[in-house]
Amino acid sequence: MNDLAPLLTPEGRALLDEVRGTAPADELAVATRLRREHPAELVSAALGQARLRQRAAVKFGAEDAGRMFFTPNGVEQSTRASVAAYRAERFAALGVRSVADLCCGIGGDAIALARAGIRVLAVDRDPLTAAAARANADALGLAGLIEVREADVTEVDTAAYDAVFVDPARRGGRGRIFDPEAYSPPLSWAVQAALKAPHAALKVAPGIPHEAVPAEAEAEWISDGGDVKEAVLWFGTAPEAVRATLLPGPRTLLGRGLPDPEVRPVGRYLYEPDGAVIRAHLVAEVAEEVGGGLLDATIAYITADTLRPTPYATAYEITDRLPFNVKKLKALLREREVGILTVKKRGSAVEPEELRRKALPKPQGRHSATVFLTRVAGAPTMLIGAPAGPATGAGPS
Repeated sequence: MNDLAPLLTPEGRALLDEVRGTAPADELAVATRLRREHPAELVSAALGQARLRQRAAVKFGAEDAGRMFFTPNGVEQSTRASVAAYRAERFAALGVRSVADLCCGIGGDAIALARAGIRVLAVDRDPLTAAAARANADALGLAGLIEVREADVTEVDTAAYDAVFVDPARRGGRGRIFDPEAYSPPLSWAVQAALKAPHAALKVAPGIPHEAVPAEAEAEWISDGGDVKEAVLWFGTAPEAVRATLLPGPRTLLGRGLPDPEVRPVGRYLYEPDGAVIRAHLVAEVAEEVGGGLLDATIAYITADTLRPTPYATAYEITDRLPFNVKKLKALLREREVGILTVKKRGSAVEPEELRRKALPKPQGRHSATVFLTRVAGAPTMLIGAPAGPATGAGPS
């Protein structure tokens, strides 16, 4: 599919309505029937778009995804709607009324900004992607707030806008790009564009090295439902600040520059920090909050003797500690009548699925357990326990 125009005609829209929700197993039969009355290419495009809409429902919700237009890359690379809405709210809280959205993709962030009442110039150099962004603004009734421009973002004058948002391409022909200077456009260019505006936000990969964050920027790591989604470099807010934000919520943990927590003996509880907290290097802040220390100087597991509610980590009550030994673990699980085993690891080369097969070859028990493969003061260790329960308030919520 390299042209959306046929799908935007009355015939194309009618076909999209007709193929909505088509299951993969039914596509051949549906295509054969529809090709009797419609051009084969249009039928194929409609079915392809229906497939993309089904995939996009996870990010955009079924209602919006069912009206929007997508490209394969657009579905893969677009911002999840909940994350885009949170970022748009931050822009609005800063008093931003207009944003130049550079590398806008299929328009996910532009849509969120417009819904926050912000006027948007959405720019992308790919003709099909820009066409999708334009069609999406129209389909969601936001064309009055979103101007889509097909252009090279490095040639766009953003002086008339309150803020700049840049979402550079982080995928190439060989997959994900980890070097920020290999982004398209490079991070250094995006930083210069940001410094020209009163406010700016640059979306970057969550694995960006902390030393690559400019001194002028605030760095924010965002997770949604416990999954780390992205990092954002903010300009015009709080230079050198670091924060972890958990969605839904939002719950935001600000860095206070604390030293690394001390290593201490295994306590009754283990706290597993949210991924955004770990990426933001704010494990010390959570350890202080729960009155705990680290199991190992190099592992982001916190241990404590008491249970304290925190939204920034999930708490587990530890019942057993074993040196790494599959036979001993297998015997313990059989003794405890464990039939459901969750395996988590940090600092271990063992694959969780492999351990699960060996330790629980014939799941029959009525109880569940969680085993942590980790190191305690440098020694390979297995800690067995279970979630401390909803009453603790632990876990991203």
